[in-house]
Amino acid sequence: MADLQLHSAAISFGEKEVLKEVSFSLKTGKILGIFGRNGCGKSTLLKMIFGTLKKGSVNISIDSENFNPSGIISAERIAYLPQHSFIPKNIKVRDLIPIYFSEEKKQDAIFYDPLIAKLAAKKVGELSLGQIRYLEVLLVGNLNHDFLMLDEPFSMIEPLYKIEIKNLLNKLKVEKGIIITDHYYQDVLDISSQNLLIKDGIGIPVKSKADLKHLEYLSKNSI
Repeated sequence: MADLQLHSAAISFGEKEVLKEVSFSLKTGKILGIFGRNGCGKSTLLKMIFGTLKKGSVNISIDSENFNPSGIISAERIAYLPQHSFIPKNIKVRDLIPIYFSEEKKQDAIFYDPLIAKLAAKKVGELSLGQIRYLEVLLVGNLNHDFLMLDEPFSMIEPLYKIEIKNLLNKLKVEKGIIITDHYYQDVLDISSQNLLIKDGIGIPVKSKADLKHLEYLSKNSI
């Protein structure tokens, strides 16, 4: 079991202090949901952890070993699924898989997935948003990383594929720790084991929808 610790992430853009103090601990086998309104710094935080955003201050340790975020990628400890699709649209699904995986066992895990097997002959650009997102989660989730970060995996996709992505993440968490940010809060709450709300630059632990209402992320009248 691996243990990821984030210590006091902070970042400013000009005069605006976006993140003041965000900290959390996440072990493999757990899913952390991160909530917050637009512009609160959710995506920024993931990019800081992954090392693609060099601004700000962030201290990360895995199993008590400190990491410079720019070195985490080479250490193959944390994988990242960005908010916007990253796979080319003019290639067939079956031809895409070997680009990301040379190991036959890994290729088979993607190709023979019940949902992907039906799409293998199609070009990525012919797939629905839900099918593309499921494929992306499957690709990133099969990397040999202990931790997986997903930026809005449920956004704008069909209900069927929301269910399938949740099922997939529950399988992946057996060996991985997973971080999810998404405005579809109920989809996150359905599978998360711990949650954090970023409000006024501070990371606040939350346990339930009631906490999200109390902290005014959701309106009092939310169903």
